[in-house]
Amino acid sequence: MPSGRSFLGVFDSLIDRILCVLGAVLFSQGPEFMQQYLQRLGGHLDEVRRQLAIFQDTAAKAGVMLDHFIQQTGANPDPGVARLGGVMSDTMERVGSLQSAHDALMHSALWERPFVFLRHLDLEITRATCTIYQPAVPTTLEGLAYAMAGMLVFLAIYHFALKRVPALFRWHPGPVKGPA
Repeated sequence: MPSGRSFLGVFDSLIDRILCVLGAVLFSQGPEFMQQYLQRLGGHLDEVRRQLAIFQDTAAKAGVMLDHFIQQTGANPDPGVARLGGVMSDTMERVGSLQSAHDALMHSALWERPFVFLRHLDLEITRATCTIYQPAVPTTLEGLAYAMAGMLVFLAIYHFALKRVPALFRWHPGPVKGPA
């Protein structure tokens, strides 16, 4: 009949394995989510560039540079036309912001990518990515690296935060002293 210690050892080993799989599966989705996010980011960037090209073409046909055209439009006494100046200006800023995020993600190294992703996170694009996200089994070196990191993180949490730290705070009575 197995002793209590061997049963706990088997249970502990089972938890280790479950956490390894869970950590690997969850963390390996990071590169896949970032890939799907990057595709949506690229789509947003293409669309805002198209809009900016229309504004640039309109300015060129008016015989002025886009910056000057935005100033003229923004100073127009008609409130609707003046707001169009703000739209054009916002479009220019959006192109710069999305291009910066796209370039940063495309050129980031494996271990810095999650931090670059978080630094350039666009909540609208993130929400849209979440609504259509499809989990995948990554077969890239990056997916393997993230899976290994997930295993290590989950095991570290289990062994250090859930097993060792609580053990430090358990009450251990001192030796019992007799009457003096």
